[in-house]
Amino acid sequence: MSILHGSTIAICAALLSTLPVEPVRAQDYPTKPVHIISGFGAGSAGDVLVRLLVPKLSQSMGQQFIVEYKPGAGSNIAAEFVVRAPADGYTLFLGTSANTINATFSPNLSFDFAKDLAPIAQLGSVPNLFVVNPSLGVTNLREFITLAKSQPGQISYATSGVGTVSHMAGELLNVLAGIKLVHVPYQSAAQAVIDVLGGRVMAFFGPVNIVWPHVEAGKLKALATTEHKRTLLAPDVPTMAEAADLPRYESAIWYGLLAPAGTPRGVIEKLSRIANEALQDKETLAQMRAQGMGALGGGPDDFAKAIGADVTKWKEVITAAGLKQ
Repeated sequence: MSILHGSTIAICAALLSTLPVEPVRAQDYPTKPVHIISGFGAGSAGDVLVRLLVPKLSQSMGQQFIVEYKPGAGSNIAAEFVVRAPADGYTLFLGTSANTINATFSPNLSFDFAKDLAPIAQLGSVPNLFVVNPSLGVTNLREFITLAKSQPGQISYATSGVGTVSHMAGELLNVLAGIKLVHVPYQSAAQAVIDVLGGRVMAFFGPVNIVWPHVEAGKLKALATTEHKRTLLAPDVPTMAEAADLPRYESAIWYGLLAPAGTPRGVIEKLSRIANEALQDKETLAQMRAQGMGALGGGPDDFAKAIGADVTKWKEVITAAGLKQ
């Protein structure tokens, strides 16, 4: 009797497993907390940005949004975790431009960033400033390029790691200006700036919110911003195009929300709408600007186009620079 009873339970369980799972309904979503997975640690620029938005998302959705950290491998660990998560809208990814670099620079990824994650909305961007130690003796970007051309392979620049946007910012300058800077990677921007301040490395592509206090203190010299427009935090610092006639130069760190591919479109659109509403909040915008961050926004299709363009751009840079991981 017990054997028959056990068999019956097993058969019923097997039959139930073949029944279609009820899809997530956008009008009911969310009914439990939503987790945002970040590939970088607490205190990073992306962490600061998403934490400014989380209270608004939680308030609008009526459920708590929780940020979790899975750092490592240029955020590939976090991305893969979300790719493997259920496509129900309860596990989201804080994507960044570093992921579009990894799509080419990391050839052995087990996932396709552009296909296996569904874009929701771009959130914001953080420009890098190209700064140098004053002891280098240059006052603007043209002088720096002239010096670098006279000393190929002798001037080093620090970044927050191999394959990061700050790394590619330097490689893009190498390609467009015809120079050869030596890349010195660190585990974080905070670590990198210490050695630049100490003169052990002469230059640095660093997030504006990290390097600007040192520029104001006269300990670093800002030569240009890497975005196509000047940053509000440092309005007197020219763009790379303005500073040295490099119109094709543009390198910003952007962040955005993505979900596992297959997440219901209604859920994606609901999250996108709420995220865009949060980016229009005056208090949130003021807090972002105080950190040197710019709001982006836009819908899922806009974000998908931005990702595609970024993958193409960085693939060209990586190929032109002859970079291999």
